[in-house]
Amino acid sequence: MVSIHDVSPRFEAQVDALAERLARHVGEANFAMLVIPDHWRGAPIAGNAAFAARLRGWADQGIEMFLHGWSHKDETPATEGLAAIKGKHMTAGEGEFLNLPQAEALARMRDGRALVEDTIGRPVAGFIAPAWLYGDGAHAAMRELGFALAEDHMKVWRPASGEVLAKGPVITWASRSKPRIASSLFAASLGRMALPFTQTIRVAVHPGDTTVPALLTSIDKTLARFVRTHQPSRYAALGGAA
Repeated sequence: MVSIHDVSPRFEAQVDALAERLARHVGEANFAMLVIPDHWRGAPIAGNAAFAARLRGWADQGIEMFLHGWSHKDETPATEGLAAIKGKHMTAGEGEFLNLPQAEALARMRDGRALVEDTIGRPVAGFIAPAWLYGDGAHAAMRELGFALAEDHMKVWRPASGEVLAKGPVITWASRSKPRIASSLFAASLGRMALPFTQTIRVAVHPGDTTVPALLTSIDKTLARFVRTHQPSRYAALGGAA
């Protein structure tokens, strides 16, 4: 299963390039898009008729659409404890749902889902938090709103029941710095050797990947390796998810 993160008017050209690249490996409908309603509160989908039309066209094409937060910006950063460590080391100020209280998480999820579903004309496939980081408030809000699917770095599950549908690390890349680029290239090469023995493989790409040729080469190598042993599939195929 393959996904494009951070789908937003801000990154339309990069999403186009990634969608074309992924389609060459897995087909034009066998990947998902994770949609941000208003990236860093500076790129709203609302009022952008041209991008809304693109989004609906992608959904009509068969691409699964997940809600991916509201702004993708952590506006309630923790200052101590495990949450502070995650917020500092696992993302660059983008763990939006890591520390949100339930009421605020609920409001953002509810409003985001309504906006995306009104745009694409069908239900979203699920909710995936920015940077795959969830706090207690986010988990409670997902259960209350009845999202069909969610995922983090290590699994895909049903929020309502907690049933785990797939296990294993997601292969992804980082473009923020040379050390992160190098470490993600190493992790992807390791994944190409170790993960073919797992039942379900997840691969996630980001708009920033398009700025680093070495990352694009690694993405191509990774997808080409896995399509030899695994069938490109949709998230909805997991456990008969709707």
